[in-house]
Amino acid sequence: MARNKYPEETVERILQVSGRLFLEKGYEQTTIQDIVDQLGGLTKGAIYHHFKSKEDIMDALGNRMFADHNPFEAVRNRRDLTGLEKMREVVRITQSPDWSQLSRQSVPLLRNPRILAENIQNNQKLATPLFMELMEEGLADGSITTRYPRELAELLTLLPNLWLAPSVYPGTREDILRRFRCLGEMLAHMGLPLVDDEILALAEDFFLKLEQMQAE
Repeated sequence: MARNKYPEETVERILQVSGRLFLEKGYEQTTIQDIVDQLGGLTKGAIYHHFKSKEDIMDALGNRMFADHNPFEAVRNRRDLTGLEKMREVVRITQSPDWSQLSRQSVPLLRNPRILAENIQNNQKLATPLFMELMEEGLADGSITTRYPRELAELLTLLPNLWLAPSVYPGTREDILRRFRCLGEMLAHMGLPLVDDEILALAEDFFLKLEQMQAE
């Protein structure tokens, strides 16, 4: 009965323990029983009361991280940056240790079509309007010149999360980096020079760590 008296606290405990285990052991290697063992008295039933599966826990962690550390909010009121520079800063923020470590533990999406569909829908609903907001700023200040702002805002929430995800499009580190460079050149030719040298270096580091994690 005690576990149901404060459901918010129970959910928070589950998410904290799960997030730590996913980072320490890896998502695939962490079981529901591993999570239960670290919860100090809670049972599998308590977990399944709040989450249908391990995939649901991962999804909730991603949503909470976005809500707590929304990179778009971090740049929204900065007057020292153009719209394009704000977009680049959003990319840099999402490569911070907390963001990138959780991303590297991402769910194998092809084996979880429901999570894949929810991921696409959430990006459409949440991220596309936020990218569009920055796109409009860039068009107004001249840092972005594309004729396809809406379409590129949609691509920015779709391709990085699918085409650059090894769990969806398998490939070596160099394969994924080639896709990243291709995406950067495509965006630049369409008036959105988003990928600069710093972002490219961040991507190279991210995919190197991803390759190392997969080899463990």
